[in-house]
Amino acid sequence: MLKFRLVLATTLLPLLFFAQSRSKSFTVKFISDPIQVDGVLDESVWEIAESAHDFQQYFPTDSTLAAQQTDIKMLYNATTLFIGIKLNTEGDNYVIPSLERDYRAGGNDNISLLFDTFNDGTNAFLFGMNPYGVRREALISNGGSGPSGFTTSWDVKWQGETRLYDGYYVCELAIPLTSFKFKQGETKWRFNSYRFDMQTNETSTWMEIPQNQLIYSLAFMGDMVFEKPLGKSRTPMAIIPYVNGIVGKDYENDNDLSALNFGGDAKVSIGNGMNLDITVNPDFSNVEVDNFVTNLTRFEISLPERRQFFIDNSDLFGSFGSEEDANPFFSRRIGIAENLEEETIENGIIGGLRLSGKLNENLRLGFLTIQTEKDEANHIASNNNTVLALQQRMFSRSNLSFIFVNRQTFDDYDFLEETDRYNRVLGLDYNLASADNTWTGKFFYHKSFAHEIGSRDAAGGINLNYNSRYLNVGLNGNFIGEDFRSDLGFIRRQDVVVAKPFVEVNFWPKKGKLNFHGFTFNPNMEWKPTLDYQNTDYFIFSGWQAQFKTQEELSARLFNRFTFLTEPFDPTGTDGGVELPADQGYYYTSYEVEFQSDRRKVFSYALEPGYGDFFNGTRFSFEGDMSLRLQPKVFLVLGLNYDSIKLPDPYESADIWLVSPRINITFNKSIFWSTLIQYSNQRDNLGFNSRLQWRFAPLSDLFLVYNDNYFVNSFMPRSRSINLKLTYWLNI
Repeated sequence: MLKFRLVLATTLLPLLFFAQSRSKSFTVKFISDPIQVDGVLDESVWEIAESAHDFQQYFPTDSTLAAQQTDIKMLYNATTLFIGIKLNTEGDNYVIPSLERDYRAGGNDNISLLFDTFNDGTNAFLFGMNPYGVRREALISNGGSGPSGFTTSWDVKWQGETRLYDGYYVCELAIPLTSFKFKQGETKWRFNSYRFDMQTNETSTWMEIPQNQLIYSLAFMGDMVFEKPLGKSRTPMAIIPYVNGIVGKDYENDNDLSALNFGGDAKVSIGNGMNLDITVNPDFSNVEVDNFVTNLTRFEISLPERRQFFIDNSDLFGSFGSEEDANPFFSRRIGIAENLEEETIENGIIGGLRLSGKLNENLRLGFLTIQTEKDEANHIASNNNTVLALQQRMFSRSNLSFIFVNRQTFDDYDFLEETDRYNRVLGLDYNLASADNTWTGKFFYHKSFAHEIGSRDAAGGINLNYNSRYLNVGLNGNFIGEDFRSDLGFIRRQDVVVAKPFVEVNFWPKKGKLNFHGFTFNPNMEWKPTLDYQNTDYFIFSGWQAQFKTQEELSARLFNRFTFLTEPFDPTGTDGGVELPADQGYYYTSYEVEFQSDRRKVFSYALEPGYGDFFNGTRFSFEGDMSLRLQPKVFLVLGLNYDSIKLPDPYESADIWLVSPRINITFNKSIFWSTLIQYSNQRDNLGFNSRLQWRFAPLSDLFLVYNDNYFVNSFMPRSRSINLKLTYWLNI
């Protein structure tokens, strides 16, 4: 009996310790006086502060304490959260690619802090710093389930300074409580932190996170407990005016682009949890340009939203349905339209407002309405674009969400068909996320409305995933009716039923050079209901992927495809080219290999060659990039995409090039110069975008932007402009 008790004790004690170690907390003490933010933790109050410590290694293993420990202390007064961080290091050989704000965290030295202020495991605020005092902030949504829920375009005012010492560095932060949203009287926030240390090749987190989970997942967080309840947070009203002068010419259409514009945004806080954003004559000019993409498919490609007005709480509006196939609201639809030649042009915005945030602990509200200008010369009506979204938290981290989208013109236009006067979508989504993120998924059903739209006017889907250390399984599928329509959404295709199951098996060797490797099998099947559910496409993906302990990555992929063309199609996109005929199926197989070098190195690169069948011919592809870091002020990147498509006569063959060098120079933490060159013979465009940015005050910028575009074949000018833009953030 004694022997049994000893065995039972030795078996249960590690389990009990493990369970206890998963729950961490510390107290944030209240102070009366402010703290000077200088990177020196010499105020006596820091000695009484409790800390978040005992960081756990996340990479290269997740089963031991971090070799280089981090200690985070926090204090607060009525207006500000003060944070002091000591980060132990092997030396001072830090990896710092740039001095520009909102850097990418992977591959360089930095620390990030995550605050789940409503304790819902769904949304969080992120603040980060590197050893040179460069700051970043981001919004995390959808539980931190993927890159689409990680938004670095969000900006807010706060202070941060660092100091370098022998064997460690210190970060000191002062974040106004008005930078957060939280419930008045709250006594606890969920908290976590993750750190990249390049000298010891280590990634660590305060809360233990398995490597099969994302490092910014909100399922794994501890508690920061406030000594006194938080009071009412009065965020000052922010006025953000702009003036933008542009001198330019559209040589292709012989139009003068010169203009002088005024406008701005206002941000008004409503209570502790809601924001009201107002925009008047907003400027969506070419301060930033989209990256060109080679498109060899029959479908449109979505690009990320960069406009600040649409960023806050963007997940509340834009995460409905299927991001890949049927998203009922895609904010980039607002402010663009097609002219009479079916070319995409800018459609001016008169103004709009957005109300978004938390109504209470479990209910979020989003309301957005924007009025666009009429352009009768191009047969473009003035439209009101309205979205209403509600999200009710359910269980630990799941939610039930409702959306209503309405695009409508209230004026009569002779050129406008009755069916184009309005379009509406009603939708309901259930987003599943278990407490430990083992089960995730989505179930949705949407219905569209328009004049004489037809009866196949709905879309729906299921997405259920099981995530574990060694096995990941997914059951995914959706349908999109032939008549389903969302003018403000991203609908990649219609009249389709799709099934996308997948299975992943991963291995975590305890010895050797590999950190992990695994196999993936992902068949995608598509049927067309109006063709008696004929199988029009299948795409079977089989792959092996591996990550080395030295951070290199290697993968190999096999693709088996079948495509039944319901319409003629030329995959090369050649003007006037002979198209592959409709009502014919094509079976083709191809292969790809990809290698990513260690991004910690001064010179790093990625290579992705591929070869195989392509419709009734062949395709050789090569995608890659090279980067050179002359830290911390110069960062050079060269991107290359090449596709050689060979189809039998009389169909088109083509060599498609996309070359995109980028030069980033950061003179200091306030002045940045970025130049992007993009050569695409598929678009017949050679573009130059050179941008000088001076951040002369917090979140206030002066931009000088030069844009120049040429036709590739003739090298004749296409358009050219010089843009001077001033924005100023004023708190009232």
